[in-house]
Amino acid sequence: MRMKEQYTRHPTAARILKIARELFLTHSYADVTMDQIAGAANVTKGGLYHHFAGKEALYLVMMQADLSEKHRLFNKAVVMEGSCRQRLEALARSFLALPTQQMRLAGLIRRDINTLSEEARQELIRCYQSALPDQVRSIIQRGIRVGELRPIDARLASFCFISLVEHCVSHHGERVLPTTAQKIAFVLDLFFAGAIDKTQITDDEERS
Repeated sequence: MRMKEQYTRHPTAARILKIARELFLTHSYADVTMDQIAGAANVTKGGLYHHFAGKEALYLVMMQADLSEKHRLFNKAVVMEGSCRQRLEALARSFLALPTQQMRLAGLIRRDINTLSEEARQELIRCYQSALPDQVRSIIQRGIRVGELRPIDARLASFCFISLVEHCVSHHGERVLPTTAQKIAFVLDLFFAGAIDKTQITDDEERS
């Protein structure tokens, strides 16, 4: 399945997708019905099915549209000039600047992936990987090639980096790191330097 651009360009389809996002973010995939979406979007059931073949098709278009937008946004960090750290910082900053609803949409993939058909599941995974992990991996691979990072598994490292960023916007992360600057500093320092206490190393070196 591929996203058709007319779904997001048509005013009625765009309104349906906006309402669907709100419902899917509030309720589980199984609990949202096409009747609910039609009622909330103020369209007839026939009008809804005119634009979307069913709930799964609507959900997939909704997620594809979001991930396509994220791909364009994050790709700016991939193609920019700068070091690996600078480019990862730019990508993380772009993610953290997203509206709360767009940030939360990424979490629906983990929540709903097993409720979809195999075809939809594979397409959603492909779109997600293209939008975020593959782009982070591209930055890391370049960092390895130019010697900024030691040789590591770039795919695994990309998922680790994404996990760090996502955990910074969890409830606990927001309490501990209330500002964007604090979140980015935490992610970059932990990713590039680990959790080692540099002051302790300095003290040990001075004593030796």
